[in-house]
Amino acid sequence: MMNIKHILANAIEYGASDVHINVGMAPVLRKNTELVDMEFPPISNEDAREMVLSMVGPDMFKKFQEKCDLDFSTTIDDGHRFRVNAHVQRDTIAMSFRVIPNKVFDVDELHLPPIVHDLIDLPRGLVLVTGHTGSGKSTSLAAMIGSINKKYGKRIITLEDPIEYLLENHRSMIEQREIGSDCPSFASGLKHVLRQDPDIIMVGEMRDLETTSFTITAAETGHLVFSTLHTINASQTIERIIDIYPASQQNQIRAMLAGTLQAVISQTLFKRIDKPGMVPCIEILLCTSATRNCIRENRVYEIPNIIETSRRLGMQSLDNSIADTYNKGYIDREEAIARSTNPGKMDKILPARQQLEVSRKPSLLKV
Repeated sequence: MMNIKHILANAIEYGASDVHINVGMAPVLRKNTELVDMEFPPISNEDAREMVLSMVGPDMFKKFQEKCDLDFSTTIDDGHRFRVNAHVQRDTIAMSFRVIPNKVFDVDELHLPPIVHDLIDLPRGLVLVTGHTGSGKSTSLAAMIGSINKKYGKRIITLEDPIEYLLENHRSMIEQREIGSDCPSFASGLKHVLRQDPDIIMVGEMRDLETTSFTITAAETGHLVFSTLHTINASQTIERIIDIYPASQQNQIRAMLAGTLQAVISQTLFKRIDKPGMVPCIEILLCTSATRNCIRENRVYEIPNIIETSRRLGMQSLDNSIADTYNKGYIDREEAIARSTNPGKMDKILPARQQLEVSRKPSLLKV
């Protein structure tokens, strides 16, 4: 029988960020965006079934059989942790594992913009970290909470699905609640969190109307609230929040959001060419009076222009961040152009680099 802990330990040894299990194939890992076959035999459906059962136990396995999807976390013998999604495809069990680093990184280690240091000093309001799946949202949030933990004596409560980074108490007192085991849902956890005397609340994801409503209400009541959305920029983030509400409530939520939102950090990860690893390119929106007026008056389309003209305040567009990161020698010119919002303009402003850049073609070579 295939041992899932042995597979995951090998993935850690090779510096993988993800591991994927599909029946009929050898396990596949992802390292620096590239997929690589691992040197294990193909997985059978019985192997996959036993892997899930060994990680979650019979009670949660029954829930998995009923819903065909299950999110959880698991730990191997050396202490490394993984965020896991087990699911069904073509009537067979499949799994995706995301490596959770044991270390909570510092804000500067993650190459986050300097303005992020100011955001952790905020007394109240809503700070959103956005990006596609795998863009490092959880890592950035953990770094920000970790910085607060070292700097201030606050009571911090997190609601996560599942808990990823294990946060130790330093100056702050931290409670981490896992959805499904410590509380039934984000909405339920948020409903009761205001009676638990928090200073800071971290919500793993604003995924539905009820969770979004409770999150904004928590920020309105004078708490500093951090959360995430699967959106790619600030304008889309604001539109997504407003659109989740019925039309009859959208004017009200614009006013609430204009009053509570402090910043949107939208990040995209790029493969580094100067050394192994990834580096983020980040759009930053700060809620100045101009930003608040745009939200309140339904002029969200003006936000990119506000960002572009407010660099002195700490705002930055994704394209400016990409250009800065390229000029530091961190990323490939071709990728910088392809993933910018205006490839034609980016092609003109980026200088050609003389040295040969690293090829980005994916590989399925054996580890």
